[in-house]
Amino acid sequence: MRCFIGIDLGSTTTKAVVIDAQQNVVGRGITNSRSNYDTAAQIAKQEALVNTRFHLFREALAKSGALNGSLEDFLAQLERDFRLEQFLVQLSDLETTSIRNTEGSRFGDASKAVASALTEIFKRLTTEAPELFAPGAKRKSDFFRDIAGSRYLAIGDEVAKQGGVRYDMLCNVFDRSIIEVENRVYGDAISANLLAALDRTFVAMPETASRGDAVREPIKSVLDTALEETYTVGTGYGRARLPFSKEHIRSEILCHGLGAHMMHPGTATVLDIGGQDTKAIQVDKHGIVESFQMNDRCAAGCGRYLGYIADEMNMGLHELGPLAMKSTKKIRINSTCTVFAGAELRDRLSLGDKREDIMAGLHRAIILRAMSILARSGGIRNEFTFTGGVAKNEAAVKALKDLVRENYGELTLNINPESIFTGALGGATFAYRAVVEEGKTVEAR
Repeated sequence: MRCFIGIDLGSTTTKAVVIDAQQNVVGRGITNSRSNYDTAAQIAKQEALVNTRFHLFREALAKSGALNGSLEDFLAQLERDFRLEQFLVQLSDLETTSIRNTEGSRFGDASKAVASALTEIFKRLTTEAPELFAPGAKRKSDFFRDIAGSRYLAIGDEVAKQGGVRYDMLCNVFDRSIIEVENRVYGDAISANLLAALDRTFVAMPETASRGDAVREPIKSVLDTALEETYTVGTGYGRARLPFSKEHIRSEILCHGLGAHMMHPGTATVLDIGGQDTKAIQVDKHGIVESFQMNDRCAAGCGRYLGYIADEMNMGLHELGPLAMKSTKKIRINSTCTVFAGAELRDRLSLGDKREDIMAGLHRAIILRAMSILARSGGIRNEFTFTGGVAKNEAAVKALKDLVRENYGELTLNINPESIFTGALGGATFAYRAVVEEGKTVEAR
């Protein structure tokens, strides 16, 4: 199967999209960006190709009719079990790496005690792992570093007190070891993990186990299907660090403009608010960029600004939007500078303003900044498409809708649930065009 791949290496997350020869999106993948950009690109691509396998599983199993009305439940369970298998492989690697990092004179006489505490921590982590991927389990993140890290620190605190080991030593080992582990690619284990996950799924859903071969054969057929990486295009904040030749790199402006067009063909104006910058883009009816403006020297109005505020409020980033939606009073936030916003936030709290009202004011301030960038790019035209990670923040969306209505009247505002992949989709479309329309080959890479 021919695959055309786009990779968007952002400042906080790296995304990948796979499209097929008919330009259908068949796979998406995301990972946290890290200091090793080559690894981030590899893992995002690997995740997108795994997602492609699940897309093909769905098609093959639907065609076979082996699961009747339980197809979606089966695939959801299979994916949870696959993620569990992946987690356990990385957890085992993290344990081995952590214990190795206690050897020598690093901790002196405490080395054995630290190693013993680590063994206990990872024993507990492994035991509780299935609960983290059970149906309905809530996780603040799907990235291994975040899942393993939060539980490691919580369990480590208990083990340290019980075993008389210094907690900071256990934290030190984790910080050193997680960098090694998250910068490894486990591509060779994917097929084995999928087959192991299938066995788990049959145990969790015994009614499907009775159809054994009828289910296994379509899945095996998909696993035996080669995914040909025909052409790859990279883009994003870190595109200069991607392991591609210049011929395989496109600017993020071009990719976001084309990606928005592919999601919503009527798009004329695009606003992308990412982790590091805000982009306002005007495109023609073919998705070709006509003009753009962006802020690339200040974090105010970007995802990092919200991250800073979340830290100031001792909250998770995902909690800011829902809190702001509870606001009952308008508060004007004067500072749009990341450095000074924290001070104003604390001043507001000391004056008795409610946290939800302050959050609503901060979201409005972010969108006001974005509106000024849009105005410099040529204003907002119908249709208007909002993309980027901040597009998933309900308070930011509400502020944007209100301000667009106030300044431009009623317009069609597109917000795609997969908007974080817009740049990667644009890259994948450029990859498709390079081969199908321009006749380039993968050897040009």
